[in-house]
Amino acid sequence: MRILVCVKQVPATAHVTVDEKTGVLQREGVESKLNPYDLFALETALRLREEAGGTVTAITMGPPQAQAAIRETFWMGADEGYVLADRRLAGADVLATSYALSQGIAAIGAFDVILCGKQTTDGDTAQVGPALAEHLGLPHAAWVSRLERAEGGLIAYQELQSAIHAVFLPFPCLVTVEQDIYTPRLPSLKRKRETAGREVTGMGLDAFADQDEAHYGLNGSPTQVERIFPPPSAPPAERYEGETAAEALVERLRALKFL
Repeated sequence: MRILVCVKQVPATAHVTVDEKTGVLQREGVESKLNPYDLFALETALRLREEAGGTVTAITMGPPQAQAAIRETFWMGADEGYVLADRRLAGADVLATSYALSQGIAAIGAFDVILCGKQTTDGDTAQVGPALAEHLGLPHAAWVSRLERAEGGLIAYQELQSAIHAVFLPFPCLVTVEQDIYTPRLPSLKRKRETAGREVTGMGLDAFADQDEAHYGLNGSPTQVERIFPPPSAPPAERYEGETAAEALVERLRALKFL
């Protein structure tokens, strides 16, 4: 079974800057980590490989430093990894991101199963997985909390608002998993040493079947940020203590015309 996992490197801090002209996060030079939700997709991929055999491939899109996210998947057990690193892909919204990933995946080859985390901590749209499936023309299921192998495909159990829905997905298919599907394993120091020299393959627009720059990055993103500004800071707090605290608070509220 050929299994692909989509991962993303996200900022490891809340202190990030935004390009005021493009509304895009400035990622280069920012401390980053592997998106936590993708760990559940990776663990699912590794367990499928343990049951059925095959390989696990990881793919991400981002600046060259995103190789670190792929190397972390190696430490957990992934067999190979790819980074779509091309400045022409930068600033992509959900549509352009999912389309670029679909082109990269098509260039790598065919997969039986594509797994995604339900969302990322920097975007929180939860739309890239389903959009990727649409671009690739694959049957897919989101909000999946359990997977079972079946003849010619998988049975996915989707956690809907008031019910659990079981659906059969024939191969090839795409699944977006919930965070309670499995507990992710820890990276292995032994595998870190063993994979230190393993190559992370870089890809760019030139490797895609569709090389029209109008379909990628900011050019291919119909969602545009109109304005970015810091949230207003809260006024300094006032503290009242002692036996007269209640009276002082009432007087303050009257002065503010709340009473």
